[in-house]
Amino acid sequence: MTETVNTNENAANELRIAVIGAGPAGVYSSDIFLRQLKKLGEELGLGTKARIDLFEKLPVPFGLVRYGVAPDHPSIKFIADALEKTLDNPDIHLYCDVEFGKDVTLDELLARYDAVLFATGAVKDKPLGLPGADLDGVYGAAKFVEWYDGYPTGAREWPLTAENVAVIGGGNVAMDVARELMRNADDLKAKTDIPDNVYEGIQANKAKVLHLFIRRGVAQAKFSVQELREMEKLPGVQLIINEDDFELDDDTIEVAGKDKLTRQMVEELFTIREMAEDMEDDGDVDFEGNPADRKYYIHFNSAPTEVLGEDGKVTAIRVERTETGADGKMHRTGEFTDYPVEAVYHAIGYKPAEAPGIVYDEKGAHLANANGDGRITTAADGGEVRERLYATGWAKRGPVGLIGSTKSDALMIVTNMLEDLAKAAEGGRVAADRDPESIDRLLESRGVKPIDFAGWKKVDAFERAEGAKEGREHKKVIDPDQMRALAHA
Repeated sequence: MTETVNTNENAANELRIAVIGAGPAGVYSSDIFLRQLKKLGEELGLGTKARIDLFEKLPVPFGLVRYGVAPDHPSIKFIADALEKTLDNPDIHLYCDVEFGKDVTLDELLARYDAVLFATGAVKDKPLGLPGADLDGVYGAAKFVEWYDGYPTGAREWPLTAENVAVIGGGNVAMDVARELMRNADDLKAKTDIPDNVYEGIQANKAKVLHLFIRRGVAQAKFSVQELREMEKLPGVQLIINEDDFELDDDTIEVAGKDKLTRQMVEELFTIREMAEDMEDDGDVDFEGNPADRKYYIHFNSAPTEVLGEDGKVTAIRVERTETGADGKMHRTGEFTDYPVEAVYHAIGYKPAEAPGIVYDEKGAHLANANGDGRITTAADGGEVRERLYATGWAKRGPVGLIGSTKSDALMIVTNMLEDLAKAAEGGRVAADRDPESIDRLLESRGVKPIDFAGWKKVDAFERAEGAKEGREHKKVIDPDQMRALAHA
């Protein structure tokens, strides 16, 4: 005799987790939660089954991977493929085009889920904070990244009329911005998924000279080796460095050598120094030996102090020479240089998104959580832990770290979540409403039409078909209404 399984009863007995944000932090956390529950659930008295509902305010998933990283990163495709494989899991339910705080509230989630995990990213720039920062021609990196990545609510046009451009920042975002400003449009189109408006914008770009300003020295920059290698292969671009920046003392070399990633970065920067020398010796050429029509200056130990302007528009940037010790501490020298530029881009950090109903730690630029362990608290300076609420990724620690840090965060937060759920009554099953279709009825009653994983696959299929017409793997859709039409077709 075959045993009849009551699926509704099984669904009611599952742990139910809501994750806010379908970028890397949210997707990795969902995957790790299910894996760790399967591994440890019986021992903890939690069982091994859970339903995870992943809420994303944009019509499509992947967050930072799709909309926060330059399109010419070769690793992007592999990361997106890995995230997609995770989402193709019957225990993970994707709810795109659903905005937390607007379409569904915290109390409504807590009534339906045993725990809520915030994995929200960052969409705003930290303010530049220099005199002249409000001049026409000063841009935050976040908005420019939104434009070239085709963010659904981002700008559709970008004023690329400046012939002389400055980029401020010593991290990977600054490198991305500088590289895209120096990019050849046809080369970029052939290798990436950029939409037509971005191709046309970069094709019309007037930039001929770019200055990248990094406040500290060669050994204190925060570039990845991959970013540096992408800088090295820009068609038509001559790299230019200041020899003095590479005069490192023994203490600095010793400190840099103790950290593997720093050592690799410094070694790659010295490779770039040699390339720059060869480019000059060979008659101002690019990396392939072809005549260069654009110049890319890399300035270390250079701290911008003021953006200069006339008639409300940028005309120059004033930069103070700095000195950086082996301990990473920067000292000002009082030596200033003005560089004529008509546009300034600053990539000095992001401000992670706030979440309605959750205290925000302004100093740390993240959701308030206990000692960085991801448990949401009632105050930024400690406070009490709020049960069943967690944060991971940039929402937990602020806008620092790469994908590897996000994975480490996820494992730590999931461990804490399972520990707390094991201590809760009824083996962690504390949400009053255990009907898995309850959230669907709530959203439907408000006229909200979520885009699920199958809907995303329709958008993806269309993008691949459009790309194939031009001999490309992918061509990004940027209009949110078109995404919705494709997903709901």
